[in-house]
Amino acid sequence: MGRLTGGDPSLLRRINSAVVLHALRAADALTLTQLVQLTGLSRPTVEGVVEGLIESGLVVEAPADEAAARRQGRPARRFRFRAEAGHLLGIEIGAHRVSALLSDLCGRVLGSVQHDVDGSTPADRRLACVRDTVAELLLSAGVARDSLRAVGVAGPGIVEADGRVRLGTALPGWTGLPLGERLRKSFRCPVLVENDANAACVAEHWKGAAAGSDDVVFVLAGLSPGAGSLIGGRLHRGFGGAAGEIGALHLLGREATPETLLSTTGEPLHPLDEAQVAKVFTLAREGDARARDAVQRFIQRLVHDVAALVLALDPEIVVIGGWAAGLDGVLDPLRAELARYCLRPPHVALSALGETAVATGALRLALDHVEEQLFAVEGTVTARR
Repeated sequence: MGRLTGGDPSLLRRINSAVVLHALRAADALTLTQLVQLTGLSRPTVEGVVEGLIESGLVVEAPADEAAARRQGRPARRFRFRAEAGHLLGIEIGAHRVSALLSDLCGRVLGSVQHDVDGSTPADRRLACVRDTVAELLLSAGVARDSLRAVGVAGPGIVEADGRVRLGTALPGWTGLPLGERLRKSFRCPVLVENDANAACVAEHWKGAAAGSDDVVFVLAGLSPGAGSLIGGRLHRGFGGAAGEIGALHLLGREATPETLLSTTGEPLHPLDEAQVAKVFTLAREGDARARDAVQRFIQRLVHDVAALVLALDPEIVVIGGWAAGLDGVLDPLRAELARYCLRPPHVALSALGETAVATGALRLALDHVEEQLFAVEGTVTARR
């Protein structure tokens, strides 16, 4: 970004500050001369900006380069971005676990904590588990709560812009829960709430199987599969946040419900929970014919659901996550079906992040928010418009 003239002086100062800060974060340490070269700003402007950033605590003078000092005498002053000046949290609230990741302002993970929870745990107790998990993580990392700059939270359900769960059947008491409002009482920083499949999609794009691809579908394959998608590098939520709810396709009369698909007795599987499903998959691996048929029906249903998204969005890559990522042979049937139905079959891969995908995406949500505040970054994949 070159020099700007005229206009609002305060806006100009903010832009100059963001440009310098962005350059510093991208390097280990930079001299004033290097910052002038990288930003295109004048030396007096850079000097003033750096001084202000030091006062704010976001920049600090770096140790002298001893090798340069031996060669040249007194070396030029160098400055670095203080990634430790604040911290971020990424939280997953799932049916059977609550997990949290802590990072610095560069997104480097400093610690994690996970607690198992029962699927029938009511909303209040589940949120209490979230608070306990965060407290344990901050204590173990030696990080003060008031150093948190943003918190990202991801869980099942259709999430509105203010963090209210409009519909969430996977967790007891989740539909209508003002999740964002409830959690904001525990933090003195912004709390951003997102659907779990959307968050996982963002995570795989950031540091997983979809890194480098801007048109992505992530399938969180479970009892009721959901999907998140990036279109042109931006998260696509749909008008009301319900994009990707492929678990509802059976309501259109396409196929039987999961309870029927996974049954090995001719009667609907009850209760339909992950323990029962795991038992069916175990029997299939052991050679039980009825269980193998049930698993094949489930995989066939999954690939048809994914094909519907692929036909609509034409992604470069489809990433499969959730517990179905561990199913033997899930990729080959999916590739075959997509080649059969789609004009341009996408690349298909298993999640590279596994169980950490949702919490990692929630962390990226928090990081995007901070980047917009500090660096005036445009076009983040998670920002709500």
